[in-house]
Amino acid sequence: MKNMPVLTPIPFHKASLGREELAEAAAAIKSGWITMGPKTVEFEGRLRDYLAARAGTDPKRLHAVSVNSATAALHLALKAIGLKRGDEVIIPTTTFIATAEVVTYFGAIPVLCDVEEDTHNIDASLIERRVTRRTKAIIPVHFAGQPCDMDEIMALARRRRLKVIEDAAHSLPSFYKGRPVGVIGDITCFSFYATKTLATGEGGMLVTASEAYARHARINRLHGISRDAWDRYTLKGSWFYEVVDNGYKYNTTDINAGLGLAQLRRLDAMNEARLRIAARYDRAFAGSAVVGPVVRGGRETCAHLYVIKVGNRDALYDKLKADGIGTSVHFIPVHKHPYYRKAFGYRNADYPVANRVFERSLSLPIYPDMTNAQADFVAARVLAHAR
Repeated sequence: MKNMPVLTPIPFHKASLGREELAEAAAAIKSGWITMGPKTVEFEGRLRDYLAARAGTDPKRLHAVSVNSATAALHLALKAIGLKRGDEVIIPTTTFIATAEVVTYFGAIPVLCDVEEDTHNIDASLIERRVTRRTKAIIPVHFAGQPCDMDEIMALARRRRLKVIEDAAHSLPSFYKGRPVGVIGDITCFSFYATKTLATGEGGMLVTASEAYARHARINRLHGISRDAWDRYTLKGSWFYEVVDNGYKYNTTDINAGLGLAQLRRLDAMNEARLRIAARYDRAFAGSAVVGPVVRGGRETCAHLYVIKVGNRDALYDKLKADGIGTSVHFIPVHKHPYYRKAFGYRNADYPVANRVFERSLSLPIYPDMTNAQADFVAARVLAHAR
């Protein structure tokens, strides 16, 4: 390994985009319909069908609502369940800030829960003690693509009459006991941001088995208009519409949807490529000081992230950067951010596991177009520097 060729720079992430994506985006542009339109509707149907096929269920039992981000999907999901000022929503503290942010949009309170040290997922055994009469929902975050303990979470939610909104920004395609993430909770929210396993630049999808929730989301993603108003400028549409709710501007575009259609056709192949890189890392780090991800039994992760834990995280970050290797940290826990600490009085000492995870975690490059040689080079440099 000492004589390995220099293969840098190796970015933290590179979206896998090619001729299919270019053709779909170009087709949308050539059609003249570049906002939300027929390609968006097609993308919703294709993703619904993809999940239904893997769940072994009738596609008509699922609904998919395309939006411009997973943050928008989470916001619409919370509005659909009727979240109000003063309500509480239980979330893990180890998550991107959007999970907490959307709760605050309602004047509601994000109640933080510590996480598991090995998976970085919410510790399901700690959730019930945080439930109060004001608790409305639980938002489990499937960290790096590994599903949370959904049997325990769903059982608790049904017992305490709570809603479960899955933050699945990392989790397409991931599976829990043979079921795809997207058909388990009351509502699931996916992300198609540029770094995600299916990337449209910006984008997201709300998926639910509830027709009422889906209808509510469709109305609210476009200003609260009473029907799907994207086609009102076509010959089959009508100029007349009514605003029936105080909605938002959360719709996506056919250009993004075109990228999504192409990416969805390649999703399984891209997933296999990610898992190939993860497996190479696993073999390289076995028996070393580098602690790699742990995947629990009955789970299949899409390996959106490959997060290691080391004793010299900050020094390792700097040394890999000097070597031309991009890395990142997922995530600074919610309770450590000044705004949230001040607004909600979170105490650092209340989240010891999340603190330890944060101090030691570093996310390595993993993306479909990464070569075996690049992965081996990254692993070699990590082993050379890690302590």
